[in-house]
Amino acid sequence: MSDHPAPTRVVVVDDHPLVAEGIEAILEGYPDLDVLATLSDGQAIIDRLDELAPDVVLMDLNMPGLGGLSATEMIRERRPATRVLVLSMHDSPEYVANALSHGACGYVLKDVPTDEIKRAIDSVMAGERYLCTGAEGALQPVLSGGREQLTNREQTILLQLAQGKSNKAVAQALDISVRTVETHRKNIKRKLGISSTAGLTRYALEHGVLQGTGVNG
Repeated sequence: MSDHPAPTRVVVVDDHPLVAEGIEAILEGYPDLDVLATLSDGQAIIDRLDELAPDVVLMDLNMPGLGGLSATEMIRERRPATRVLVLSMHDSPEYVANALSHGACGYVLKDVPTDEIKRAIDSVMAGERYLCTGAEGALQPVLSGGREQLTNREQTILLQLAQGKSNKAVAQALDISVRTVETHRKNIKRKLGISSTAGLTRYALEHGVLQGTGVNG
């Protein structure tokens, strides 16, 4: 048996071939990384997620078809052990906060030195969140200024829960596992600072989430 741990399995998702191939070439220089594939859109990684079983996905945000945010959320649902590290040219607070609220473990700008990408991969593999310097600075006003936003999926689940549905009923309606619903429910409560189901229902009523659904309130 070898004493060396298995290399970290990485997939690069970016619709610009030159960018994807450039990142692949950089990462292949590290013996403890194994680049499994370079893919051109979010749907491609979702379709091959179980086949490739990556440890880390380097994800661009703006891509044709299924974009990076939706793909990130779907990866976190289907394969929670896979870490998504967003690699983007956008350094605005909205982009950074959105990526993290959709389940990304880190955010790296495309113009960082190459060794920082490696450092980011190592950090998220160690269970840490990684923000490069530019992203961290962009996010600071958001961190000091209030709640994280709910993702589209979380809003959908909040609506179902506010209608009085059980975790099992929500799971069946959305074709996801009960455990996934429980995870979303926990994240919703954390983001909104609400500890009870009654509180979630009240929030949904007060913020118009239940409007047009036939639920009285």
